[in-house]
Amino acid sequence: MHDFTADLQDFADTAALIGALDLVISVDTSVAHLAGALGKPTWLLNRFDTCWRWLLDRDDSPWYPQLRQFRQPTPGDWNSVILTVRDALRCQVAKADVT
Repeated sequence: MHDFTADLQDFADTAALIGALDLVISVDTSVAHLAGALGKPTWLLNRFDTCWRWLLDRDDSPWYPQLRQFRQPTPGDWNSVILTVRDALRCQVAKADVT
C-alpha cells in the first residue's frame, strides 16, 4: 500500500491518480464524486446520517452507476462497514482470479 496524498496538489492530480486505479474506496465524498464522474468503480464508506445527495435506503447512486455505498447501520459503527467492505473486496478478488 502506498500513500500518494503528498503528491496531490489539486483535483487534476487526484483525477490522474484515480485514472490509474482499478477501484476507489473512499470515505471522502469529494473523491467519490470525482471518481464517479470519471466512471471509475467506486466504493463509498458512508456514515449513518448521510448527506442528502447519497439518498437513503440504497447502496447505489442514480448519478454514478459504478458507485456502491457501504453505509453505517447505526451511528458510529464503522467496524461493520469495514468488515462488509473486506468481504466484498475478497469476493472481487476471487472473481478476478476465476477469469
